[in-house]
Order: sequence, then structure tokens, then C-alpha cells
Amino acid sequence: MKHLMLVCWDAERMDAQAEPEPGEEREEESFPWLEDLQARGIWVTGDQLAPPRRARSVRVREGKAIVTDGPFAETKEAVGGFDILECDSLEEAVEIASGHPVAQIGTIEVRPLWAS
Repeated sequence: MKHLMLVCWDAERMDAQAEPEPGEEREEESFPWLEDLQARGIWVTGDQLAPPRRARSVRVREGKAIVTDGPFAETKEAVGGFDILECDSLEEAVEIASGHPVAQIGTIEVRPLWAS
């Protein structure tokens, strides 16, 4: 069963991160939590998201698209990344989420995929 982890942390800290140069590759760093899940065949995919300052919120009202900068609601935490896991149960996904390093400073929201 697939589960989505929404990795949320301090929006201001995300917005303060320096922009990568165009074409610049991210430096690979050791991430034991991820390396363990990959070795166990649990991690499907995931990535860090660009900071909230680069987001756009889109709504359609009366047939017209309304685009605003950033997330819709003012919040201290914002979604900063995601992971999709293949787990046997929601309980297993929650246990894995509790080991994510960001869980110490932010929030990890775990949800089963609808059709999973």
C-alpha cells in the first residue's frame, strides 16, 4: 500500500535558502534515513520542494483563473518536500515518518494514497 508523507517545516527558513544557479546540481549528502528505506525497498520517490516564495496558488472562479503568489494561507510551516512509501500498513508508514529527521523540528503528515 502506498503512502504519501508531506514533509513540513519552517516556511521562513525555507524562504531564506539561497536559490541554486540554473543547471547547478544539488550536492549529494548522506541521508541515512533515506538510504535505509531505499535498501529495504520501501521508498518509491520523493524530493525537496522549492520554497514557498516560488509557489503560486491557482483557483478558478466563474471560469477565470486567479493566480496569487505563494501558499493560500499564512502559516508558520509549509510543505517543503514529499516522500512516497510502499508500506504494509498506515501504522508502518507512521513509524517510518517518526524516524524522518524533519519530524524533530517540523511535521510529517502521512496519508494512504486513495487507490492504494
